[in-house]
Amino acid sequence: MSENVLEVKNLCKYFDVNRGMKGAQKVIAVDGISFEVKKGETFGLVGESGCGKSTLGRTILRIYEPTKGEIVFEGEDISRLSRKKMLPYRQKLQMIFQDPYASLNPRFTVGEIIEEPMVIHHMYDEKKRKERVQELLETVGLKPDHIRRYPHEFSGGQRQRIAIARALILKPQLLILDEPTSALDVTIQAQIIKLLLEIQQKRNLSYIFISHDMNAVRAMSDRIMVMKDGKAVETGSREDIFEHPKQAYTRKLIAAAI
Repeated sequence: MSENVLEVKNLCKYFDVNRGMKGAQKVIAVDGISFEVKKGETFGLVGESGCGKSTLGRTILRIYEPTKGEIVFEGEDISRLSRKKMLPYRQKLQMIFQDPYASLNPRFTVGEIIEEPMVIHHMYDEKKRKERVQELLETVGLKPDHIRRYPHEFSGGQRQRIAIARALILKPQLLILDEPTSALDVTIQAQIIKLLLEIQQKRNLSYIFISHDMNAVRAMSDRIMVMKDGKAVETGSREDIFEHPKQAYTRKLIAAAI
């Protein structure tokens, strides 16, 4: 079996946009992207805002339906699966979003938020689910009594820890991290990156780490793809990209981060 957990092949995502008198036009958000993610590695996607990296992450998860191309997860092309056949893969593929407050239901307690994915996927009995929630709270560095509180009672960093716990509760193989530190201050960013790396090592997880922050990408990633205008500009190891960048655009991004 391939050591790749994910292979993306010539993936494209176009959006139809109504431009008034000009009629419907296509916006090319992702244009022919190919890469693979190995078991236990972090693949970084970096580029300026609007380059298509977040759209790419959402298309891999089928939040957006791909226009063309293949998404091969554990040897299976999931790009055209029906909603029902896609359900088991929803457990194995999870996403953590940029703004933890927007992605957490304000009417639910922390315990309910973390437990909800297990309820949706009919996992375990209630007692076992509550035990799993407590375990995950501990894993992400939150206290047992936080289970009864609501999202508005927490800081941004704590909310992101809740979002991480919710994503981990289904025991996924691949996490897509969409700018998970950009809404946090620098000290908290470092804590969240450290936590994500510790969790990855313990669970042998694969990550796709999406960010416009070159320093965060450098701290997290084993290999990196630089994106511009929906296309891949350059792909290489962390050392290749930061020590021996081939493209002027990559050098510009690195220089702006220093």
